Amino acid sequence: MSRSFDGVPVVREATFEVRPGSVTALVGPNGAGKTTVMLILASLLQPTSGFVRVGGFDPVTDPASVRAVMGWMPDTLGSWPTLTVQSAIRTTARMYGIDAEASARRADELVELVGLGALAGSPTRVLSRGQKQRLSLARALVHRPSVLILDEPASGLDPAARADLRELIRRLAGEGVAILVSSHVLAELEEMADSAVYLTAGVTASADTVARATSARRQWRIRGLDRDAVPAALAAIGVTGDRVQVDNLGTLVSVSGEADAAALLRALVASGVEISSFSPAVGELEHTFLDLNRSSSMEGDLR
Repeated sequence: MSRSFDGVPVVREATFEVRPGSVTALVGPNGAGKTTVMLILASLLQPTSGFVRVGGFDPVTDPASVRAVMGWMPDTLGSWPTLTVQSAIRTTARMYGIDAEASARRADELVELVGLGALAGSPTRVLSRGQKQRLSLARALVHRPSVLILDEPASGLDPAARADLRELIRRLAGEGVAILVSSHVLAELEEMADSAVYLTAGVTASADTVARATSARRQWRIRGLDRDAVPAALAAIGVTGDRVQVDNLGTLVSVSGEADAAALLRALVASGVEISSFSPAVGELEHTFLDLNRSSSMEGDLR
């Protein structure tokens, strides 16, 4: 798909698939076109060109069918300030054609599911940012969608609520829902996503490009019981100084992949160093994202 505004391309070539029962992360820098892609999928924007299907329906020619099978949670969703939390969910259910009795039952289920039971009778205007996000999620789930699109769903949530959100998203995927989620907190996406779509300057990275970025050298952080022993042991086993950095959190070593990391760990243990922690310095999503954007910047500089 592509989308331009006044002749300026925002999404140039976005191609991807989200399968039922999976969670796909939509990753990209600010201005990459992520929100535009989501708005197109939500039938709120028409693509300039391309082929789009959501749950088998075309959001351009059949938006009603798309909205019937899709739950959409934007970064910020307004609410009716004078309605209670429960009434807001019930009203949303009625908009989907759910009868009054079933709407009330669904509202009861959802206020508990998203952790708003204690605030069910409170007007939505008193909710905090995080509580409004929970309400938005409840409204997106009200009609039991088979496709769920989430834009920054954890924004404003406290750590416990973020953990609950991750658990809920994984549970929904386990029930067969196809989920596309965007967040700038890549560590969170790492814990919930099965796969990722990388969008840079309106273009999705190809599978080959992502594979190259994923396999590029990355840093692993090593901590030992004797912090000074780790750099010395690395030098003793032949790791060159240009691959090693030391900071307050431990020692960083650049490795070329998991096999290289495993061999390095074996060598350190064999040398007698007592290792207390050995893990990637950043998650795979962040590593791939940074490498892709570094490559994109270099290509731009060469033009």
